[in-house]
Amino acid sequence: MSQALEQASAVLAKTSEGKAAEVEALIAPSLAAMGYDIVRVQLSGGDRLCLQIMAERQEDGGMNVDNCAEVSRAAAAILDVEDPIDRAYTLEVSSPGIDRPLTRLADFDRFAGFDGKVEMAGPIEGRRRFSGRLCGTRGAAIVMDCDGDEVALPFAEMVKAKLLLTDALIAASQQAADGD
Repeated sequence: MSQALEQASAVLAKTSEGKAAEVEALIAPSLAAMGYDIVRVQLSGGDRLCLQIMAERQEDGGMNVDNCAEVSRAAAAILDVEDPIDRAYTLEVSSPGIDRPLTRLADFDRFAGFDGKVEMAGPIEGRRRFSGRLCGTRGAAIVMDCDGDEVALPFAEMVKAKLLLTDALIAASQQAADGD
C-alpha cells in the first residue's frame, strides 16, 4: 500500500489511539493477510492491563470462536517478538458484536438504515451527541436522520460511534447468521 493510500485510510478510520495504535500498526498487516479487519484495539486497566483486539472476517464481517483463537495466536506471536507493552497484560480477542462500534467511515455506509449513536469532539448545530437512523456517508461526512432532520457530521471530528440494539438490527443479524 502506498504511503498516501495508508494516510488516507488512517484518516477514514478511528480504530485505536496511543499505545493501542502502535499495537494495531504491528498486527494489522498480518491479520489483513489472514483475511481479518481490525475493528478496534484498546488498552485499558490500571494495575493489570487488558489489550482488547476486536476483529472481523473481511469476507463477511463475521467472527466465531475459532476465528478469535486464530487472531489471538497470530497477534500474540507478533507481540511477543515486538514487545510494545512494557508490563504484563491480558490479551483479549473478540468479535464486534451486534451493537458494534463504528470505527471506519465505510461502516456508516455498510450499516445505513440502522440506528446509531455518534459523539463528536465539539458541538455541531449546538450538540455533541446524535442518535438516529444512519443514512450512509457524503464525502468524509456521516449522514444521519435525527428525528426527521438530516445532519452531516464530519468523520474527522467523531469521537466514537456505535450501532444501537434494535429489533431491526437483531433481525438482520439473525438473517445473516442463518445464511451462513
